[in-house]
Amino acid sequence: MDRVYLNNNNKIEFDFYQNPKDFVVDEIAHTEFKGRGNYLILLIKKVEMTTWDMIAAFAQHINIPAEKIGYAGLKDKHATTTQYISIEAKYEQSLKRFKHPQITILKRTKHTHSIRMGDLYGNRFSINLYDIDDIKAGQIEKLARKTEKNGLPNYFGYQRFGRDNDSIEQAKEMIAGELHIHDAKVKKFLISIYQSIFFNDWLKERVQMSKEEGKFLLLDGDIYISEDAKLFTPKIKPLKDFIAKKVIPTGLLCGRGAFRSRDAAREIEAKYDDEYLVEKGLRREAIVYPTSIECRYKKDFGLLNITFTLPKGSYATVFLENIAAKNFTAKDVKK
Repeated sequence: MDRVYLNNNNKIEFDFYQNPKDFVVDEIAHTEFKGRGNYLILLIKKVEMTTWDMIAAFAQHINIPAEKIGYAGLKDKHATTTQYISIEAKYEQSLKRFKHPQITILKRTKHTHSIRMGDLYGNRFSINLYDIDDIKAGQIEKLARKTEKNGLPNYFGYQRFGRDNDSIEQAKEMIAGELHIHDAKVKKFLISIYQSIFFNDWLKERVQMSKEEGKFLLLDGDIYISEDAKLFTPKIKPLKDFIAKKVIPTGLLCGRGAFRSRDAAREIEAKYDDEYLVEKGLRREAIVYPTSIECRYKKDFGLLNITFTLPKGSYATVFLENIAAKNFTAKDVKK
Protein backbone atom coordinates (compact mmCIF):
# COMPACT_ATOMS: atom_id res chain seq x y z
CA MET A 1 0.00 0.00 0.00
CA ASP A 2 2.09 2.91 -1.32
CA ARG A 3 1.88 6.39 0.14
CA VAL A 4 2.59 9.29 -2.20
CA TYR A 5 3.47 12.84 -1.18
CA LEU A 6 3.08 16.41 -2.40
CA ASN A 7 6.81 17.09 -2.76
CA ASN A 8 8.31 16.40 -6.18
CA ASN A 9 11.88 16.00 -4.93
CA ASN A 10 14.17 13.11 -5.75
CA LYS A 11 14.74 10.41 -3.15
CA ILE A 12 17.00 11.34 -0.26
CA GLU A 13 18.69 8.25 1.12
CA PHE A 14 19.06 8.18 4.90
CA ASP A 15 18.54 5.69 7.70
CA PHE A 16 16.67 5.96 10.97
CA TYR A 17 16.07 3.34 13.62
CA GLN A 18 13.22 2.82 16.04
CA ASN A 19 15.18 2.20 19.22
CA PRO A 20 15.42 3.94 22.61
CA LYS A 21 18.47 6.04 21.65
CA ASP A 22 17.44 7.24 18.21
CA PHE A 23 13.65 7.58 18.49
CA VAL A 24 12.23 9.67 21.35
CA VAL A 25 8.57 10.68 21.75
CA ASP A 26 7.15 13.07 24.35
CA GLU A 27 3.39 13.41 24.78
CA ILE A 28 1.99 16.95 25.02
CA ALA A 29 -1.03 17.22 27.32
CA HIS A 30 -4.07 19.09 26.01
CA THR A 31 -4.77 20.81 29.31
CA GLU A 32 -3.08 21.98 32.49
CA PHE A 33 -3.74 19.65 35.40
CA LYS A 34 -5.38 21.35 38.38
CA GLY A 35 -3.07 20.00 41.11
CA ARG A 36 -6.07 18.78 43.13
CA GLY A 37 -8.78 16.15 42.74
CA ASN A 38 -9.47 12.45 43.08
CA TYR A 39 -7.08 11.32 40.36
CA LEU A 40 -3.32 11.04 40.43
CA ILE A 41 -1.68 12.07 37.14
CA LEU A 42 1.69 10.46 36.48
CA LEU A 43 4.14 11.48 33.78
CA ILE A 44 5.78 8.20 32.81
CA LYS A 45 8.96 7.48 30.87
CA LYS A 46 9.06 4.01 29.38
CA VAL A 47 11.84 2.37 27.38
CA GLU A 48 11.41 -0.42 24.80
CA MET A 49 7.91 -1.21 26.04
CA THR A 50 4.34 -0.94 24.74
CA THR A 51 1.79 1.27 26.46
CA TRP A 52 -0.29 -1.85 27.18
CA ASP A 53 2.62 -3.55 28.97
CA MET A 54 3.39 -0.41 30.95
CA ILE A 55 -0.22 -0.13 32.11
CA ALA A 56 -0.28 -3.84 32.97
CA ALA A 57 2.77 -3.36 35.20
CA PHE A 58 1.03 -0.60 37.19
CA ALA A 59 -2.24 -2.58 37.36
CA GLN A 60 -0.43 -5.62 38.72
CA HIS A 61 1.45 -3.56 41.32
CA ILE A 62 -1.69 -2.01 42.85
CA ASN A 63 -3.90 -5.01 42.06
CA ILE A 64 -6.58 -3.32 39.93
CA PRO A 65 -7.96 -4.06 36.43
CA ALA A 66 -5.95 -2.36 33.67
CA GLU A 67 -9.18 -0.66 32.53
CA LYS A 68 -9.05 1.49 35.68
CA ILE A 69 -5.91 3.24 34.44
CA GLY A 70 -6.50 6.16 32.07
CA TYR A 71 -4.23 7.07 29.15
CA ALA A 72 -4.51 9.41 26.17
CA GLY A 73 -2.87 7.37 23.41
CA LEU A 74 -0.60 4.47 22.50
CA LYS A 75 3.13 5.11 22.17
CA ASP A 76 5.76 3.26 20.15
CA LYS A 77 7.37 0.21 21.72
CA HIS A 78 10.81 0.52 20.13
CA ALA A 79 11.58 3.98 21.49
CA THR A 80 11.99 6.07 24.60
CA THR A 81 8.61 7.68 25.23
CA THR A 82 6.92 9.81 27.86
CA GLN A 83 3.16 9.91 28.40
CA TYR A 84 0.58 10.72 31.05
CA ILE A 85 -1.58 8.17 32.85
CA SER A 86 -4.23 8.60 35.54
CA ILE A 87 -4.92 6.39 38.57
CA GLU A 88 -7.31 6.97 41.47
CA ALA A 89 -5.53 9.05 44.13
CA LYS A 90 -6.26 6.48 46.85
CA TYR A 91 -3.40 4.35 45.42
CA GLU A 92 -0.83 7.12 45.88
CA GLN A 93 0.97 5.49 48.82
CA SER A 94 1.23 2.15 47.05
CA LEU A 95 2.67 3.82 43.95
CA LYS A 96 5.52 5.27 45.98
CA ARG A 97 6.87 1.72 46.21
CA PHE A 98 6.57 1.09 42.45
CA LYS A 99 9.79 0.03 40.71
CA HIS A 100 10.34 -1.30 37.20
CA PRO A 101 13.54 -1.47 35.11
CA GLN A 102 11.85 0.01 32.01
CA ILE A 103 9.53 2.53 33.68
CA THR A 104 10.29 5.77 35.51
CA ILE A 105 7.75 8.08 37.16
CA LEU A 106 8.98 11.57 36.22
CA LYS A 107 6.27 13.72 37.77
CA ARG A 108 3.14 13.44 39.90
CA THR A 109 0.18 15.79 40.22
CA LYS A 110 -3.58 15.56 40.78
CA HIS A 111 -6.60 16.29 38.64
CA THR A 112 -10.38 16.31 38.93
CA HIS A 113 -10.98 13.54 36.39
CA SER A 114 -9.20 10.66 34.72
CA ILE A 115 -7.35 10.85 31.41
CA ARG A 116 -9.37 9.58 28.46
CA MET A 117 -8.32 8.33 25.03
CA GLY A 118 -7.55 11.35 22.86
CA ASP A 119 -6.83 13.71 25.78
CA LEU A 120 -3.61 15.04 24.28
CA TYR A 121 -2.58 17.95 22.08
CA GLY A 122 0.07 16.07 20.15
CA ASN A 123 3.53 14.55 20.36
CA ARG A 124 7.05 15.96 20.22
CA PHE A 125 9.53 13.76 18.33
CA SER A 126 13.32 13.67 18.38
CA ILE A 127 14.76 11.34 15.75
CA ASN A 128 18.35 10.69 14.62
CA LEU A 129 18.89 10.35 10.88
CA TYR A 130 22.06 8.58 9.70
CA ASP A 131 24.15 8.53 6.51
CA ILE A 132 23.86 12.32 6.23
CA ASP A 133 26.27 14.65 4.44
CA ASP A 134 26.28 18.44 4.01
CA ILE A 135 24.04 18.35 0.93
CA LYS A 136 21.48 15.97 2.47
CA ALA A 137 21.37 18.00 5.68
CA GLY A 138 20.47 21.12 3.73
CA GLN A 139 17.89 19.31 1.58
CA ILE A 140 16.21 17.74 4.61
CA GLU A 141 15.88 21.02 6.49
CA LYS A 142 14.55 22.80 3.38
CA LEU A 143 11.90 20.10 2.79
CA ALA A 144 10.95 20.05 6.48
CA ARG A 145 10.32 23.82 6.37
CA LYS A 146 8.33 23.43 3.16
CA THR A 147 6.16 20.79 4.83
CA GLU A 148 5.64 23.07 7.83
CA LYS A 149 4.18 25.65 5.43
CA ASN A 150 2.25 23.47 2.93
CA GLY A 151 1.20 20.60 5.18
CA LEU A 152 1.74 16.86 5.38
CA PRO A 153 -0.69 14.24 4.03
CA ASN A 154 -2.05 12.63 7.19
CA TYR A 155 -1.62 8.99 6.20
CA PHE A 156 -1.74 6.14 8.68
CA GLY A 157 1.86 4.90 8.88
CA TYR A 158 3.18 1.41 8.27
CA GLN A 159 2.90 0.67 12.01
CA ARG A 160 -0.88 0.65 11.68
CA PHE A 161 -0.91 -2.40 9.45
CA GLY A 162 1.43 -4.92 11.11
CA ARG A 163 4.99 -5.95 10.34
CA ASP A 164 4.13 -7.68 7.05
CA ASN A 165 0.77 -6.03 6.41
CA ASP A 166 -0.75 -9.26 7.77
CA SER A 167 -3.41 -7.31 9.66
CA ILE A 168 -4.76 -5.93 6.37
CA GLU A 169 -5.64 -9.39 5.08
CA GLN A 170 -7.18 -10.39 8.42
CA ALA A 171 -9.31 -7.23 8.44
CA LYS A 172 -10.57 -7.82 4.89
CA GLU A 173 -11.35 -11.48 5.62
CA MET A 174 -13.23 -10.57 8.80
CA ILE A 175 -15.36 -7.89 7.07
CA ALA A 176 -16.10 -10.34 4.22
CA GLY A 177 -17.30 -12.93 6.75
CA GLU A 178 -14.47 -15.35 5.95
CA LEU A 179 -12.80 -14.98 9.35
CA HIS A 180 -14.59 -15.04 12.71
CA ILE A 181 -12.98 -13.12 15.58
CA HIS A 182 -14.18 -13.78 19.14
CA ASP A 183 -12.07 -11.23 21.01
CA ALA A 184 -13.91 -7.86 21.01
CA LYS A 185 -10.68 -5.82 21.24
CA VAL A 186 -9.08 -7.63 18.30
CA LYS A 187 -12.28 -7.23 16.29
CA LYS A 188 -12.36 -3.49 16.97
CA PHE A 189 -8.69 -3.21 16.06
CA LEU A 190 -9.20 -4.99 12.72
CA ILE A 191 -12.20 -2.79 11.88
CA SER A 192 -10.05 0.30 12.49
CA ILE A 193 -7.44 -1.14 10.11
CA TYR A 194 -10.15 -1.72 7.49
CA GLN A 195 -11.21 1.95 7.81
CA SER A 196 -7.56 3.05 7.63
CA ILE A 197 -6.97 1.18 4.36
CA PHE A 198 -9.82 3.05 2.68
CA PHE A 199 -8.64 6.37 4.11
CA ASN A 200 -5.06 5.91 2.91
CA ASP A 201 -6.20 4.89 -0.58
CA TRP A 202 -8.54 7.90 -0.77
CA LEU A 203 -5.79 10.25 0.41
CA LYS A 204 -3.35 8.80 -2.11
CA GLU A 205 -5.71 9.67 -4.99
CA ARG A 206 -6.28 13.18 -3.67
CA VAL A 207 -2.52 13.76 -3.26
CA GLN A 208 -1.83 12.49 -6.78
CA MET A 209 -4.37 15.04 -8.05
CA SER A 210 -2.56 17.76 -6.09
CA LYS A 211 1.08 17.02 -6.95
CA GLU A 212 1.27 19.51 -9.80
CA GLU A 213 0.17 22.31 -7.46
CA GLY A 214 2.49 21.16 -4.66
CA LYS A 215 -0.36 21.92 -2.24
CA PHE A 216 -3.47 19.93 -1.35
CA LEU A 217 -6.18 20.64 -3.93
CA LEU A 218 -9.60 21.52 -2.52
CA LEU A 219 -12.77 20.21 -4.22
CA ASP A 220 -16.41 21.29 -4.19
CA GLY A 221 -18.24 19.36 -1.49
CA ASP A 222 -15.23 18.76 0.76
CA ILE A 223 -15.94 18.59 4.49
CA TYR A 224 -13.67 20.75 6.64
CA ILE A 225 -12.84 20.86 10.31
CA SER A 226 -12.57 24.32 11.85
CA GLU A 227 -10.32 25.62 14.63
CA ASP A 228 -13.07 24.86 17.16
CA ALA A 229 -13.26 21.23 15.89
CA LYS A 230 -16.60 21.63 14.07
CA LEU A 231 -17.23 19.86 10.75
CA PHE A 232 -18.85 21.84 7.93
CA THR A 233 -19.29 21.95 4.15
CA PRO A 234 -19.07 25.52 2.81
CA LYS A 235 -20.85 26.72 -0.34
CA ILE A 236 -17.58 28.16 -1.67
CA LYS A 237 -14.15 26.55 -1.24
CA PRO A 238 -12.53 28.31 1.76
CA LEU A 239 -9.13 28.79 0.10
CA LYS A 240 -8.09 31.80 2.20
CA ASP A 241 -8.91 30.08 5.48
CA PHE A 242 -7.15 26.90 4.30
CA ILE A 243 -3.97 28.82 3.47
CA ALA A 244 -4.22 30.53 6.88
CA LYS A 245 -4.58 27.06 8.47
CA LYS A 246 -7.93 28.00 9.99
CA VAL A 247 -9.73 25.08 8.32
CA ILE A 248 -8.50 21.64 7.23
CA PRO A 249 -10.15 19.30 4.68
CA THR A 250 -11.07 15.88 6.06
CA GLY A 251 -11.29 12.34 4.75
CA LEU A 252 -13.75 9.60 5.63
CA LEU A 253 -13.17 6.75 8.06
CA CYS A 254 -16.16 4.82 6.74
CA GLY A 255 -18.95 3.61 9.01
CA ARG A 256 -22.35 4.56 10.35
CA GLY A 257 -23.16 8.12 11.31
CA ALA A 258 -20.22 9.75 9.56
CA PHE A 259 -20.76 12.85 7.43
CA ARG A 260 -20.23 12.15 3.74
CA SER A 261 -18.83 14.75 1.36
CA ARG A 262 -20.76 16.03 -1.68
CA ASP A 263 -20.37 16.87 -5.36
CA ALA A 264 -16.87 16.43 -6.85
CA ALA A 265 -15.39 15.41 -3.50
CA ARG A 266 -17.98 12.67 -3.07
CA GLU A 267 -17.25 11.19 -6.51
CA ILE A 268 -13.79 10.26 -5.27
CA GLU A 269 -14.75 9.48 -1.67
CA ALA A 270 -17.49 7.03 -2.75
CA LYS A 271 -14.83 4.70 -4.20
CA TYR A 272 -13.32 4.32 -0.72
CA ASP A 273 -16.52 3.98 1.31
CA ASP A 274 -18.31 0.98 2.80
CA GLU A 275 -21.80 2.23 3.62
CA TYR A 276 -22.78 -1.13 5.13
CA LEU A 277 -20.11 -1.12 7.82
CA VAL A 278 -21.92 -1.04 11.18
CA GLU A 279 -18.96 0.32 13.14
CA LYS A 280 -19.11 4.05 13.89
CA GLY A 281 -17.57 6.23 11.19
CA LEU A 282 -15.50 9.40 11.63
CA ARG A 283 -13.74 12.14 9.70
CA ARG A 284 -9.93 12.51 9.85
CA GLU A 285 -7.83 15.51 8.86
CA ALA A 286 -6.41 15.02 5.37
CA ILE A 287 -3.53 17.41 6.04
CA VAL A 288 -1.59 18.21 9.22
CA TYR A 289 1.11 20.78 9.91
CA PRO A 290 4.37 19.91 11.67
CA THR A 291 5.54 22.70 13.96
CA SER A 292 8.61 23.73 16.00
CA ILE A 293 11.04 22.03 13.61
CA GLU A 294 14.68 22.00 14.65
CA CYS A 295 17.61 20.36 12.83
CA ARG A 296 21.03 19.72 14.40
CA TYR A 297 23.66 18.38 12.00
CA LYS A 298 26.67 16.54 13.44
CA LYS A 299 29.02 16.35 10.49
CA ASP A 300 31.66 14.17 12.16
CA PHE A 301 29.05 11.47 12.82
CA GLY A 302 27.07 11.79 9.57
CA LEU A 303 24.04 12.37 11.77
CA LEU A 304 21.16 14.82 11.71
CA ASN A 305 18.88 15.08 14.73
CA ILE A 306 15.46 16.40 13.72
CA THR A 307 12.84 17.40 16.27
CA PHE A 308 9.27 18.40 15.47
CA THR A 309 5.75 18.41 16.88
CA LEU A 310 2.75 16.72 15.25
CA PRO A 311 -0.95 16.79 16.20
CA LYS A 312 -2.36 13.70 17.90
CA GLY A 313 -2.96 10.69 15.67
CA SER A 314 -0.28 11.67 13.15
CA TYR A 315 2.81 9.60 12.36
CA ALA A 316 6.43 10.78 12.59
CA THR A 317 7.41 8.11 10.07
CA VAL A 318 5.00 9.66 7.55
CA PHE A 319 6.79 13.01 8.04
CA LEU A 320 10.12 11.27 7.30
CA GLU A 321 8.70 9.48 4.26
CA ASN A 322 7.53 12.83 2.93
CA ILE A 323 11.10 14.15 3.13
CA ALA A 324 12.79 11.00 1.82
CA ALA A 325 10.28 10.61 -1.06
CA LYS A 326 10.09 6.88 -0.32
CA ASN A 327 8.05 4.49 1.79
CA PHE A 328 9.56 2.82 4.84
CA THR A 329 8.58 -0.52 6.37
CA ALA A 330 9.04 -1.98 9.84
CA LYS A 331 11.96 -4.02 8.47
CA ASP A 332 13.77 -0.86 7.34
CA VAL A 333 13.86 0.64 10.83
CA LYS A 334 14.77 -2.36 12.96
CA LYS A 335 17.48 -1.76 15.56
